[in-house]
Amino acid sequence: MNEANYFVHPTAVVDEPVEIGEGTRIWHFSHIMSGAKIGAKCSLGQNVYVGSRVVIGSNCKIQNNVSIYDLVTLEDNVFCGPSCVFTNDMNPRAAYPKGGVWIPTLVKEGASIGANATILCGITLGKHCFIGAGAVIHKDVPDYALMVGVPGRQIGWMCECGERLRFDDKDTATCNARCKGTYKLEDGKVRRIS
Repeated sequence: MNEANYFVHPTAVVDEPVEIGEGTRIWHFSHIMSGAKIGAKCSLGQNVYVGSRVVIGSNCKIQNNVSIYDLVTLEDNVFCGPSCVFTNDMNPRAAYPKGGVWIPTLVKEGASIGANATILCGITLGKHCFIGAGAVIHKDVPDYALMVGVPGRQIGWMCECGERLRFDDKDTATCNARCKGTYKLEDGKVRRIS
């Protein structure tokens, strides 16, 4: 580990050994457990906890007060809004500890999770999906899906740059904002075609 390649605020605790990529910034009062893997150019805000069996890809933005527990994997370019919550146990009991036998969760590339959203364990959040603030997600989320509410329900689709896609009774939609991407809706799934 070469500390010159990334920044750790003096109040943060990083337990050795860990893997932290170049250009990553870890801010006030955060705690990175031994064994965690964090990619390059990530930003971990104030009071972030990262468990020992967590894998975080590159260019992830993790806002204040987020706890990422063991067996959560974030792929590249994932955004975690302030105080969003991950779980790794479906039926926890203090008197009956499971001894590290947890349930994994996968957050795929480019997904965004809004402030105070709760992500239950054992599910996959699809590529570039968008989880609204305060949503409770209890099942797999398709690529590009827009999810809101408690329990989480899909209300539409989002493009890669974060704008709402409107298919308007067609099977294709084009983002008119930043990315200008074109997307195809087929059999209840969206994919980018250009």
